[in-house]
Amino acid sequence: MTMRTRLEAVLNVGLRIPSIMLLEVLYRWDVSSFFQKIQRSSLNNNPLFQYKYLALYLHYVGYILSLVLLTLPRQHLVRLYLYVLTALLLFAGHQLSRDYVRSELDSGYEGPIYLDPLSMNRFTTALIGQLVVCTLCSCVMQTKQIWLFSAHLLPLVARLCLVPLETIVFVNRFAMIFTGLEVLYFLASNLLVPYNLAKTAYRELAQVVEVYGLLALGMSLWNQLVLPVLFMCFWLVLFALQIYTYFSTRDQPPSRERLLFLFLTSIAECCCTPYSLLGLVFTVSFVALGVLTLCKFYLQGYRAFMNDNAMHRGMTEGITLLILSVQTGLIELQVIHRAFLLSIILFIVVASILQSMLEIADPIVLALGASRDKSLWKHFRAVSLCLFLLVFPAYMSYMICQFFHMDFWLLIIISSSILTSLQVLGTLLIYVLFMVEELRKAPVENMDEVIYYVNGTYRLLEFLVALCVVAYGVSETLFGEWTVMGSTIILVHAYYNVWLRAQLGWQSFLLRRDAVHKIQSMPTASALQLQQHNDICSICYQDMKSAVITPCGHFFHAGCLKKWLYVQETCPLCHGQLKSQSQSANTSAPLATDAPPADQNAQETEQEELLGEAAVEEGFQAEKNSSDFEGCVVGDKTLYLHKY
Repeated sequence: MTMRTRLEAVLNVGLRIPSIMLLEVLYRWDVSSFFQKIQRSSLNNNPLFQYKYLALYLHYVGYILSLVLLTLPRQHLVRLYLYVLTALLLFAGHQLSRDYVRSELDSGYEGPIYLDPLSMNRFTTALIGQLVVCTLCSCVMQTKQIWLFSAHLLPLVARLCLVPLETIVFVNRFAMIFTGLEVLYFLASNLLVPYNLAKTAYRELAQVVEVYGLLALGMSLWNQLVLPVLFMCFWLVLFALQIYTYFSTRDQPPSRERLLFLFLTSIAECCCTPYSLLGLVFTVSFVALGVLTLCKFYLQGYRAFMNDNAMHRGMTEGITLLILSVQTGLIELQVIHRAFLLSIILFIVVASILQSMLEIADPIVLALGASRDKSLWKHFRAVSLCLFLLVFPAYMSYMICQFFHMDFWLLIIISSSILTSLQVLGTLLIYVLFMVEELRKAPVENMDEVIYYVNGTYRLLEFLVALCVVAYGVSETLFGEWTVMGSTIILVHAYYNVWLRAQLGWQSFLLRRDAVHKIQSMPTASALQLQQHNDICSICYQDMKSAVITPCGHFFHAGCLKKWLYVQETCPLCHGQLKSQSQSANTSAPLATDAPPADQNAQETEQEELLGEAAVEEGFQAEKNSSDFEGCVVGDKTLYLHKY
């Protein structure tokens, strides 16, 4: 990205911030209360404040102007700001001229300026300031006709020509009128520019909607205006102004105990309108994105940015904050109540960030345990992050129980933290089992069963915690305050965290039970059969000291074949259907007729061997792509990464 492109991106965001600030001010401005204050003040007789409906119309005009500034193309927006800057420079020039005339009237000296040092100093200072203003106006408007911006030099020229001081006052007024006429002429000559812009914009929008639809139009405006970055920058400016206002009105710095309260109340002050709330939502999303990015970088270094997961971009945390804020009516509360509620919502967001960090760390830790990577630094980073995710959620739950009264939302925070700690504990236990197996230099018998029981234990605990949360939420809804949003959240929580988890757990149990029954129904190979077969297991590529024989006559480790049957009920080599004894009896197909003798296995053709190799590759791809496996496939340790 070149410097010009970066500058254009910064201008595209920075020049639109004042439009959102204007929307914020207009939303906070209560016209009715404003006029009630005017009626009780000395300005009640002022003609400008006699027409309330005119102020209301101006209020709505301000909204329209803000939206126009927000959606204006960058080139026209830059030009508009240049025009405004030129007008401010002209105003500054006339202010300098007026101050000079006042200082001359106060001095009362009407003689030549070079005879009076004070008069000469005033004239020189005013002349330099006016020349700087003229030069800046000419540069901003990109024109060499500098005389167009030199009307405020007339009082200086008149003073140089020894014009009486009373006449210089009229010359200064004439210069102001002349500059005003120039501005009016410029506005009149560009009067149709807004109409032409609106007409062109309407034509382009109609074409985009007709060709691509409204969704494409919305996505295009979202990308062109860079709304997430724009609202985040707007909220940060608002928050900085709030902090600056607080410290500028305090003589002494606040104590450490008040810093947290100051932080929460400042955030609460900066989310009292829909615009500032959206700014806070996008700010939280970017903060979560930064934390998750640092987490990935800490674990994997620069390789972490090669595969980006859309769910780890902070969107979940921002949407969570928005839903909870709308459901609780955050912007309608008083500042103190808003700060208290906001602290609870931020706790929920932190719990969500911790869960996302665990989702990033879990497969990396399991892959390190299953691989033969002996880098101590990699293992230290993975284990240290897991220990942090184990201790910090538990500590956060303890602090919440100490300082807050328990309700449904706090129970959600505590349950989410407990679930995170349980998941981390299960991941660390599996990692330790993998490392023990690696140190032993030999496969551990029944490792799959041990991992299944470890996973099953903490998933059962997760299910029980989720069930308790749903039960507490239902009781609070029935006997407490009922809301549509609260009931919806309970239903969603019950479906995803209770019903789906129970379904997945039961399906996993049925798969394992069926796999065990099928393995038990297959004959075990004798020592003579293994010697005649003289081959490795086609699943794990390890020597076979014991094996089972499938109905199609292929030899596999019992444990390896059982893991394969979790995925599909076919032979890994020939893809023939593998049925248990009960299923074979129902089809009246005796197992003895299907199983070939041992000497026949020794005379398999070369064509069957080639078919077996292709089937092994296809079987490994099916196992790796199956949703019943998680983690990373690393050599023969793929067998240990089954979910349950």
